[in-house]
Order: sequence, then C-alpha cells, then structure tokens
Amino acid sequence: MSVFEQIRSNQVLVSACLGWLVAQILKTLIDMWATGSFKLERMYGNGGMPSSHSATVCAMVTSALFAYGIGSFEFAVSFIFALVVMIDAMGVRRETGKQAKLLNMMMEQDFWNFDDPAVLEKRLKEFVGHTPLQVLVGAILGIIIACITEYVAF
Repeated sequence: MSVFEQIRSNQVLVSACLGWLVAQILKTLIDMWATGSFKLERMYGNGGMPSSHSATVCAMVTSALFAYGIGSFEFAVSFIFALVVMIDAMGVRRETGKQAKLLNMMMEQDFWNFDDPAVLEKRLKEFVGHTPLQVLVGAILGIIIACITEYVAF
C-alpha cells in the first residue's frame, strides 16, 4: 500500500484534516459575509467563527471513538488533547487577543512616545482566541464531519 493510500485510509487523520478545512472555509465565508470583503488571512488565521481548532480536535476524538472505542488509549489521549485545545482557545488565547486590542488602541492614541515610529506601524494580531460560542460551533462541526466521514468512503 502506498503512503497516499495509507494516509487516505487513516480515518482519524482524514476526519481531523477535513474538520480543519471545512471550518476554515466557513470562517472565511462568514467573515466575508459580515465585512463585505474577502480576506485571505481568514483561510489560515486563528480566531473567528467557527473555531477550526475545535472542529479539528472534535473530529479527531469522534473518529478515534468510532475506530478504537471509548475504552481505548487512542480515545483517551485525543479526548484530553481536545479538552486542552478548546479550553486554551477560550482562555489564554482569547485573553491575548483582548490585550492586543487594548494595546493597539493605546498605540493609535499615541499613548506612549516611542523613539522609533516603526513600532506604531505594526498592529498586534487581535484574532487569536475564541468565544465559547465559536468553540461550541466548531466542536459540533467537527463531530458532524467525523460522523459523515465514518460512513463515506474516501
């Protein structure tokens, strides 16, 4: 069996990758609808609706459940990993985005008097985390994708 066939037959990997891809496409379309402009960065960037991190790990954990069962090592590891990723997305990464937004506002108001004007030209990235709703929608999307890929042959 070729490497490509091995990868294609790995249901957990296929589900996780599809979870990420579908979430990123949806995120881009939702952002385009909300802002009226296409931003390529939404296809690979963090933050936004739905959470591609959540979609990826929930597709992975659901596929691991189907493939190995609830009592398996694979399911246990993927489940704990999914929890860590989703909690981090709503916690540390979301707070980082809030701080970046505040710092950007302060820099725009010339809060600090920098000797180097180039510092003010760089905006900090504000889309790094997720709201609980974005994580929940991403999780549901990932579970749905895993269920679909379980019954569709690739």
